[in-house]
Amino acid sequence: MAVELKAKERTDFRRSANKAVRNSGYVPSVVYGKEKEAKAISVNEIELVKTVRDEGRNAIISLDVENGEKVDVMLHDYQMDSLRNELIHADFYVVDMSEEMEATVPLVVTGEAKGAKAGGVLQQPYFELTVLAKPRDIPEEITADVTELEIGDSLTVAELPKSPEFSYVDDAETAVVTVTAPEVEKEPVEGEEENVEPELVDAKEEDEE
Repeated sequence: MAVELKAKERTDFRRSANKAVRNSGYVPSVVYGKEKEAKAISVNEIELVKTVRDEGRNAIISLDVENGEKVDVMLHDYQMDSLRNELIHADFYVVDMSEEMEATVPLVVTGEAKGAKAGGVLQQPYFELTVLAKPRDIPEEITADVTELEIGDSLTVAELPKSPEFSYVDDAETAVVTVTAPEVEKEPVEGEEENVEPELVDAKEEDEE
């Protein structure tokens, strides 16, 4: 069941109007989709943040726009004011519940790799993956158990958990986790001297003469 979120329609797009919307605790937003005309709206910032925190970034939201019909949407994008740590704009995309779509899902690593215990370094170049699924089947996260990875091993997309409800868009051979050997500092060989320019003894003696 989709989480409901109420929205107000916006008709004034001046900067001062957007500022007034934010000052009232709302976020200027837009809702759009395939074969759906874009509409300017605003949503309560606290309610939106709570919805995303409780239900996840890929939650299905039943957007109830005043003077309009309810539509199923997903939060497609948003902008933050880093100084004030507050939302300043949000984009909602109307979804077809019967149609597959691409979505970004967090990749969560569990377990302690054997290679890491032996002194290796666990590296995770990918923290998110793209999946193809119907809106209600999009997983909250992908979990990867790295316990059995030894030094030199890697975990590819093809080895991640599979489900009939979704498929991976990323290349199957992409390594999402690797365990590399620790870097060893080269110790100087005993007796090895640094490259020092030889003193021109003969030349010095000739000068003294």
